[in-house]
Amino acid sequence: MQDSAPAFRLILLRHARSGWALPGQRDFDRTLDETGYAEAELIAQSAADHGICPDIILCSTAVRCRQTVEPFRGALGEDIDIRYVDQLYAGPAAVYTDLVEAHAGRASLLLVGHNPMIEDVFRKFLGEEQFAAALANGYPPAGLAVIDFSARPAAGRNSSAVLSTLLVPEPEEVVRR
Repeated sequence: MQDSAPAFRLILLRHARSGWALPGQRDFDRTLDETGYAEAELIAQSAADHGICPDIILCSTAVRCRQTVEPFRGALGEDIDIRYVDQLYAGPAAVYTDLVEAHAGRASLLLVGHNPMIEDVFRKFLGEEQFAAALANGYPPAGLAVIDFSARPAAGRNSSAVLSTLLVPEPEEVVRR
């Protein structure tokens, strides 16, 4: 943990577990499964319990991402600023990093999206070594990483960043719900 407030805080959230696409259903329309709904509720409450409250949330328009972010309204307040961004659904990791840089003037940003892009953004800002140490088995569904920057991220400039918090719903908590 850092002693002072970071220059910028990036929060990455991979959508919770979703079911497989039904016959004829588009990937975009896949919904959370029962476990995913429980994970979404748990991660939102855990974020609130840890005092994680972003200035703005940018969320993929895919159904499973919208369902993952919805419990944050209850946990953080109805007035939380959630914006839905089509490019977070199918765009490459560069779309995610461009959005981070575009919103770096704020104190904090939560991105809700998909793998492998969430994993790629984590690696970009923290490096392979920190990724391997924190997420040896990959970025889990409903995993929430808080990355604190010593300077605002900008294109062409490397800013020192540290993983300050990693929240992952525990399987036994999901089962108990």
